[in-house]
Formats: sequence, structure tokens, C-alpha cells
Amino acid sequence: MLIVFAPLAFGQTKGKTTNTNPSAFTIARLKYGGGGDWYWGSSAIPNMLKFLKEKTNIPVKEEEVRVSIMDEDLFSYPFLFLTGHGNIKFTDQELERLRNYLTHGGFLFANDSYGLKDAFFREMKRLFPDKELVELPFSHGIYHCFYDFPNGLPKIHKHDGKPPRGFGIFHDGRLVVFFVYESDIGDGWEDPQVHNDPPEKREAALKMGVNIIIWALEN
Repeated sequence: MLIVFAPLAFGQTKGKTTNTNPSAFTIARLKYGGGGDWYWGSSAIPNMLKFLKEKTNIPVKEEEVRVSIMDEDLFSYPFLFLTGHGNIKFTDQELERLRNYLTHGGFLFANDSYGLKDAFFREMKRLFPDKELVELPFSHGIYHCFYDFPNGLPKIHKHDGKPPRGFGIFHDGRLVVFFVYESDIGDGWEDPQVHNDPPEKREAALKMGVNIIIWALEN
């Protein structure tokens, strides 16, 4: 069943930022320094955008966009996707601009493909020294806004065998950063032959992706 949904343009309700093409949504993959493989999973974003287009009426551009924090067009994209393994490091200038982006309507979704957590938490503390990455309860709307996930994030990959957990940073009551740990839904978005995930796991990962995108655009 196709469910109707009309996303807001980036900054539409806040009057601070604009999207040069507010009628079409895409996911912008965030490039970062520090040595981590920000480019991991080349089929993930196109598959996620295709699923989003099929299951909602959100106007979608199915091509992946790659953007750095200091790029002039950063504010053209309301939704940033960060993934990879290992280290991540932002410069002071990047932190200032990313903070401005997030506090003026932008959203950062970070998927831990494995080994990203410590570096990500460190950089988020530099980004928002007065805020914490808090674990979201299963009752949070991001788990129920389109598809229902009563037990929170789906477990896609084993990693260290721990339960999946979702962490967030809030600014003025709005979720601006969402970090997925021990779930790896980003890998679940990839082509079936990449990880040989069963269809039900891939579907769960894609459905959770829809929830995250809709929550970011609506709130």
C-alpha cells in the first residue's frame, strides 16, 4: 500500500535555510576525515531511495549525493548519512559549520558499520559540549512514525552480539543526530549479494530507514 506523505523543505518551518529543489529528496553521504571509510556501501543509498520512492509519495532523486561539511551546498540537503568503520575526525571549522547546520534544521543519521562508536561519541562531544548522546526509548516516535518497531532498532548484523541501540542528540527539543549502534541498518540497505542477508532482514533495515527519514523531515 502506498502511504501518502509530503515532506517539508529544509528550513521551511524555521525560515532560516532553503532547499534549491524542495520537491525532491535525496540522501547526502557525508565525507569526513580521520581515516574511516565514509564511502562504505555503494549500493546502500540508491536502494534506500528506491524503497522510499516505492513506499511513500515523497518526491525522490534516486542518485546518491556526496558532500563535505565545508561544501557550499551543504545546506541544500536536509538529511546527512554518515557511515563507516574506525576513526572519524572533524576540524574546528567543520564542527562550527556542522553545528550551524544541525541547529538550523539539518539532520545527521550515523550508522555504525563497526568500530565507529568511540570516535563518533568523541566528535559529538566536541560538536555539542553541553549535550549528550542519549539512548532513545522504544516508545520514541522514530520507531513508530511510519512502520512500527515496538522493540526499537532491528538487529541486522551480529557485530559484537550486543542488542541494537539508538542514540540521539536533541537541540531545542528536536532530534538532530541519530546514531545506530549494533544494528547496521546501512549494510541491510545494500544489494542482497553483498552480505547475503535474508530478505526479511533487508526489509526491516529499509523500513527503519523510512522511519528515520520521515522523522527527520517532519520534526
